[in-house]
Amino acid sequence: MADTQPEVRLRQAVLVAADLEAAAAELRRELSLDEPFRDPGVGEFGLANCVFAIGDCFLEIVSPVRDGTAAGRQLDRAGADGGYMVLFDLEDLDGARERAERCGVRTVWRIDLPDISGTHTHPADLRGAIVSLDCSRPYGTWRWGGPAWTNATGQGAAGRLDGVTLAVADPQRQAARWGEVLGVEVASAAPQRPTLLTSDGARVAFAAAPAGAPEQLVEIALRVPARVRAGRESIQFGAARLALADL
Repeated sequence: MADTQPEVRLRQAVLVAADLEAAAAELRRELSLDEPFRDPGVGEFGLANCVFAIGDCFLEIVSPVRDGTAAGRQLDRAGADGGYMVLFDLEDLDGARERAERCGVRTVWRIDLPDISGTHTHPADLRGAIVSLDCSRPYGTWRWGGPAWTNATGQGAAGRLDGVTLAVADPQRQAARWGEVLGVEVASAAPQRPTLLTSDGARVAFAAAPAGAPEQLVEIALRVPARVRAGRESIQFGAARLALADL
């Protein structure tokens, strides 16, 4: 019997906003989202947040509540709200941590709990966003989604997280680097948009950042019910775009 590849899933995409409550209210209204989970643990990073479950994946908004945060610096660089972070759920987290170290990707935060482990990488090393390498236990649960997801699986609002796009200076190099760390092959090496494909079919694409523009997460792709999409192609969230397709 052939060996199966360890699962690598895109579980959560994170936006940053100067006004958390206004941004959260807008997303709830535009995407018909349920009440969010607010994680007091992000106070460690000088942040407040809202986490919305979409299917069994998550869309989060963070906002700085003190000076000197990475989120605050991202708002300053972009000059607007926008993309911030992506979180992957990997069955073989130990392998990903080893590959990241071998590639010279620095760890800026690490935690190992009975039900989940997490590793935040330095955005200057993988470029485009803070990347979190996580492993849920049992696989498919998600402590970061709140008590209802701790040691449990479930479904949030109808929809799914379908992919992300990062604008970076060298798309080919960063696609290869992300793929090596995640243990995922580059599915499409198109020069203008190299793309990784995760185990559940989510796409992680890389585009060329305009000259002088910051490297950042510029698009989060979502599938939502047709009644929620209402014929719209996208919703603009500051410097980021929420691309919409029918579920």
